Amino acid sequence: MSRAAGADADVVWPATFAPLRNPTFRSIWLATQVSSLGWLMQTVAISWLMATISTSDLMVALVQASSNLPAFVLSVFAGVLADNFSRRRVMFAGRCLMVIASAMLTAVVALGFVSPWMILGFSFLIASGGALNDPAWQASVGDIVDRRDVPAAVTLLSVGFNTVRTVGPALGGIVVASFGLMAAFCVTTLAYLVPLGTIWRCKWKVRSSPLPRESMKTAIYDGLRFTAMSSEIKAAIARGTLFGLASIAILALLPLVVRDHLGGGPLAYGTLMAGFGTGAVFAGLSNSTFRRSLSQERLMRLACVACAACSLSLALTSSIAVAAIALALGGAGWVTAWSGVGVSVQLASPRWVVGRTISIYYALIDGGIAAGSWVWGTVSQNHSLTWALEGSAGALLLVAAAGVLFPLRERREAEPDPLEEFDAPAVELHLKPRSGPIVVRVEYLIHEENIEAFLEVMRERRHVQSRVGARHWTLQRNLREPIEWTETFRTPTWTDYLRLNHRLTEADKELDEKILLLHQGKHAPQLTLSIERSTSAPRKPEPSTFFPRH
Repeated sequence: MSRAAGADADVVWPATFAPLRNPTFRSIWLATQVSSLGWLMQTVAISWLMATISTSDLMVALVQASSNLPAFVLSVFAGVLADNFSRRRVMFAGRCLMVIASAMLTAVVALGFVSPWMILGFSFLIASGGALNDPAWQASVGDIVDRRDVPAAVTLLSVGFNTVRTVGPALGGIVVASFGLMAAFCVTTLAYLVPLGTIWRCKWKVRSSPLPRESMKTAIYDGLRFTAMSSEIKAAIARGTLFGLASIAILALLPLVVRDHLGGGPLAYGTLMAGFGTGAVFAGLSNSTFRRSLSQERLMRLACVACAACSLSLALTSSIAVAAIALALGGAGWVTAWSGVGVSVQLASPRWVVGRTISIYYALIDGGIAAGSWVWGTVSQNHSLTWALEGSAGALLLVAAAGVLFPLRERREAEPDPLEEFDAPAVELHLKPRSGPIVVRVEYLIHEENIEAFLEVMRERRHVQSRVGARHWTLQRNLREPIEWTETFRTPTWTDYLRLNHRLTEADKELDEKILLLHQGKHAPQLTLSIERSTSAPRKPEPSTFFPRH
């Protein structure tokens, strides 16, 4: 189904809800909320089960770590799968794993074979399914909705989850208190089946590449390199990782706050989690208004301050009402921060690499969350719960101040899609797709008065070429004929060279026109393509594919 197809053009939608006019996005988004409802109920059940069978504060905190560690370990591989295979099928596989793991956990609880490490193990498996699903789902957002709706769609992902958070934990607490843990685990497994059926039913068009899939090694390398060369993505990941590490104490230690500071049970825990979700919903619904009036960096700082106030209040209060208000403030800060960094990564990523950039983002922020769960759990166990929460508040203020080093950049438009229009140059040798390495040389004639302008354009060209796949890029000047300049770079294979040119955008192509204005030759800059050959050992003849002249 195309993005435009099924869009209710005659219905006026508020900016925040505009993506919901797309029936495919709407169906999967709603199904995801049902799954999230089950996951939140399961989180309450698992956390409370751990708190009742284990006396270790660290084991309770590690429930959050086991839910986030899979994203740290698996997300990069999941991102490669999302960029090289059908994102819909990757989502389906992840959801299948969640259903199977949840069903196994339910069976184990029913049989009474529960232990702290077994609980953590099944929590890890369920989260592994989510780690496989999430990058593919996030990357599919830009395939399903119009580009102008991407920021609102990313915000809706957070708003939807946090809307469910207002009722999910409370409902989980009621189910656990009234019907027992088994009921909660059974309902969760059924909830996980809903998006599985929706993904099976829904289909959407994705622009396919005429080139073969990248190898896992090359795809990971290209994703890491693109991320490392994007200052916007690096800043978003750095702040998100630090924020996750500092703020997760609120959620990781909340069962202990309820048990030790407030003297409550599972119902009180669910109610407080609902307070957290309520604040998140209000902040999410107001996100579009906030983004119009405040910079993303200022919103991030306010989010850190709000979560710091929440953590400090939980450390000092013994009132459930005060704790609920504090958690509402913390929830508002939580969704504001994650929406901001998520939108920054989405808008700074072209479609060919968005699955990998999102997966790297998930890997690092979930690694930060898992590390934070362990750190604050250790502090609570070795010192006190109050120390851990106060330490979290102080760390959040430092994250707000980190904007001096890693400011979130403003970007109103999404990264343009590649043109994907490139005719393979004529070659005399018979090449197969994996032939290489390929050496590319482009020769320019630049007069002395144009050198500074030429170097400025070439600095930009190096950045552009390197982020789409060029390796070992250099610029050389002829010592005997100083007017001659040579640009050189390599690609591992012939297919990688073709893929590099398919990834260039219209803005990237405009650099060629700037260089042509500086080039002084009667003819266009001369392009030379070569293939490296090793002299260390003879090569066996290979079946080849011939690329004819054009």
